[in-house]
Amino acid sequence: MANVGDFVMPMVIAGIFLWGLSRGQDVFALFVEGAGEGLKTAASIIPALVCLLTVVSMFKASGALDVLTSTLAPLAEAVGFPRQVLPLALLRPLSGSGAMVLFRDILETWGPDSFPGRVASVLEGSSETTFYTIAVYYGATHVRNTRHTLAAALAADVTAAAASVLAVRLLLPS
Repeated sequence: MANVGDFVMPMVIAGIFLWGLSRGQDVFALFVEGAGEGLKTAASIIPALVCLLTVVSMFKASGALDVLTSTLAPLAEAVGFPRQVLPLALLRPLSGSGAMVLFRDILETWGPDSFPGRVASVLEGSSETTFYTIAVYYGATHVRNTRHTLAAALAADVTAAAASVLAVRLLLPS
């Protein structure tokens, strides 16, 4: 049996098509023009994405993530941040898919109702893949001077990590 939700996107597309026709627009020509611009945008951001993916792969494969985690673990534990979630907090700004693998590992190892599992869940839902987002959006708009974007975004990532622990402690006590 069909769900109402199955018809939402076709109805939206049909509505846009009919609206364009009612305004006397050549809908097909406009679609082709927009698709061409989309391909140009995709082509312009591919170099930044390839660079980012290469850096993330090198970061993980070189063992740098493990070294950074070991170095920061005592500080993290001193402020109440679970050691088990530290690799996730470090990788999340770089790679959404890499962070998702670490997140799954945390849930499988510690369980979703454990303190590390809960902190990881909140962190995964409240933080962003900062470097990917900057590469995509600034690459698409050809912005070269990011000014304070990176510093502000990384500050937001640190805030998300701290707020994750605080939220779990306050709202989901063991």
